[in-house]
Amino acid sequence: METRTSKINPASEPGYAELFTPKLVTVLREGYGLKELRADAIAGLTVAIVALPLSMAIAIASGVSPAQGLYTAIVGGILVSLLGGSRFQIGGPAGAFIVLVAGTVQAHGLDGLLIATILSGVMLLAIGALKLGTYIKFIPYPVTVGFTAGIAVIIFASQIKDLLGLTLSGAEPGPLLEKLPAIWAALPGIDLVTVALSGATILVIIGTKRVRPHWPGMLIAVAGAGLITAFFNLPVSTIGSVFGGIPGDFPAPVLPEFTLEKVQAVLPNAIAFALLGAIESLLSAVVADGMTGRHHRSNCELVAQGVANMASGLFGGICVTGTIARTATNIRAGAHGPVAGVLHALFLLLFILVAAPLASFIPLASLAGVLAVVAWNMIEKHAFATLLRASRGDAAVLLVTFLLTIFRDLLEAIVVGFALGSVLFIQRMSKTTAIATHSPFVSEDRADGTTGGAGASGISSTTDPDIMIYRITGVFFFGAAASIGSVLDRIGDTHKALIIDFAAVPFLDSTAANTIAGLASKTHGRGIEVILTGTSHDLRRELFAHGIKPPLVHYETDIETAAVWLRAHGMRDVPAS
Repeated sequence: METRTSKINPASEPGYAELFTPKLVTVLREGYGLKELRADAIAGLTVAIVALPLSMAIAIASGVSPAQGLYTAIVGGILVSLLGGSRFQIGGPAGAFIVLVAGTVQAHGLDGLLIATILSGVMLLAIGALKLGTYIKFIPYPVTVGFTAGIAVIIFASQIKDLLGLTLSGAEPGPLLEKLPAIWAALPGIDLVTVALSGATILVIIGTKRVRPHWPGMLIAVAGAGLITAFFNLPVSTIGSVFGGIPGDFPAPVLPEFTLEKVQAVLPNAIAFALLGAIESLLSAVVADGMTGRHHRSNCELVAQGVANMASGLFGGICVTGTIARTATNIRAGAHGPVAGVLHALFLLLFILVAAPLASFIPLASLAGVLAVVAWNMIEKHAFATLLRASRGDAAVLLVTFLLTIFRDLLEAIVVGFALGSVLFIQRMSKTTAIATHSPFVSEDRADGTTGGAGASGISSTTDPDIMIYRITGVFFFGAAASIGSVLDRIGDTHKALIIDFAAVPFLDSTAANTIAGLASKTHGRGIEVILTGTSHDLRRELFAHGIKPPLVHYETDIETAAVWLRAHGMRDVPAS
């Protein structure tokens, strides 16, 4: 049997050059031919079909032109894939930035937005180059779920006007508490044609996903709405009537005018862009890792995000980050590596150069429908409900972050959520330490053959290559979840069973439980038995709250009884005493 602890030190640390070698170089070194190019071309075209309406919708909701969304997707898509530390990451504009970008445009104008975008790129580049990207993973799970859900609510609220075809008496207010009364006052002027278009767009997207999940529902819905609007000459707002269409060429890079006064004014916005961009891009890379079994390089990815944001600002684009939905689409479409991301950007460029005039007929109501669906999908509904049930502390962090995001500010929500999570963790640690002082200093002797003794099954002193044991020691919380999770992910297909011993774990939080849940789901799908031993009542309650229960895993009191259970369930080669 193979026994390991949770702390594994690598034989040699990788060098600086190795850590910052783009994944594109790694893929090309492995060998790249027509077969791989064909797979990447198909995936790139698939992602471009998804990114086309989404990039325009995000840009419009952010208070800029739809063309700027496409510029962002092209520049970000190329540079993130060329320089990034993830094989499958797709860079571009993201819905999570809508609130921040719109607020920056309102407060500082388009020039201020471009300066903030470039400055955020510089910050991301510095964070990555200084190898600080690892610390981004320390943000607690309830904080990420809370601010993502809060952003989704704000995105949907920002689309109500275009969904219903309302005409406001003045400019649309930014804060939610001011926006809702203005929308309520304008409700008598609801436009039924606009409602029909936006409603049909949502129904087509949802229906296509259920009936034909591999079809590009968003593009079908938007293109169909554009054709209907043009054919019947419907009196609704379109990209052409509001923005004058999309230019048929790609802009040259222009450096915005930097002044000390402007830099100081937009610096808080740039910090928020950098922080959110780092979180979003690394979360997207982690999702890609989970779907493919690959591993990204965090700091290399942040360097690429930094370069992409600086370039996007020069070409008139908005913030670039890793996009979870498009990255997942890229993987499902069979991408081989980063070339797919480059090709997706080139397909979008081809659209601008060849078919830009067609975009003039797209109604804003259909793009609002796209964003309504995006907002709904952004909310991690199962995770939100699970955290509310898991513990009062995690529920408090989640709700505080969620409400501050909606009613105050995203950066403030993240900072307060992280601080509250840290305080709650310290408070939990103090309780755990107090309980631990009641345990005996020296364990009692046990006779051979009794339950709990090492000789009960011979498992502690015998090596069995079919079984792997991990003993986790200490508090298992969000700060340790990434490192422990990476070790647990090294389970090979040759192993038939995995035993994780929690006897020395006094406490675990929701992030750790989520890590175990992901591992259990992956190993269960590969036919590997997972047995959790030594779990206290409190640990089991947290694990059960996250769905970690039979038949996904099995619980035993200790390693020896786990061996007995394995023998009773088909593992006949587990040694007996």
